[in-house]
Amino acid sequence: MTKISVKNLQGEKVKDLTLADNIWNIEVNDDALKKMIRLQLDALRQGTRKTKNRSEVSGGGRKPWKQKGTGRARQGSIRATQWRGGGIPFGVNPRDYSFKINKKERVLALKTALTHKAQDKELMVFDTLEFASNKTKNAVKVLENLKLEDKILFVTNSDAENLYLATRNLPNVLVLFTDEINCYDLVNADMLVCDEDAIKKLEEVLK
Repeated sequence: MTKISVKNLQGEKVKDLTLADNIWNIEVNDDALKKMIRLQLDALRQGTRKTKNRSEVSGGGRKPWKQKGTGRARQGSIRATQWRGGGIPFGVNPRDYSFKINKKERVLALKTALTHKAQDKELMVFDTLEFASNKTKNAVKVLENLKLEDKILFVTNSDAENLYLATRNLPNVLVLFTDEINCYDLVNADMLVCDEDAIKKLEEVLK
């Protein structure tokens, strides 16, 4: 069983919390994690690139010169693919880059990401993430006192309005509710910060 210290926002230890091994200490599957991250990134792609082929380029209705007698190569249209301004052969067309993976693989990928955070000591748990103020300068002081640097992902199961308002202008901080947690944001963050209720909710949903 993995134990972790639960602290308050002053950085003082409140108690110990036992993490469920079937979520925070599994045999990791990096292939599933990589696939899930690729699914998220591919789903963000618009896929709206488009080139015009020969039939879609305007102009070129008549033959540029007669078939024989000019000494030049025969040509049927100035919009053929070999002409400047002509159609693009085998060009890109709009497409949907998204794909699907089954639910068990999604859960495995999320558990793998959470396990990496726990094993790499990139997980901090607090009794509450309710900030006393919604001022950004106060949030900066709290982060400095807790020695939280680089990219920080806050995950909370409560409303935590002050937390969101105080950190939304900080480029290195992201706040998510428990049901919004995902593999990409977990891997992208240098430190995962949860409140105790979020840990319990995750363990309840992913058990």
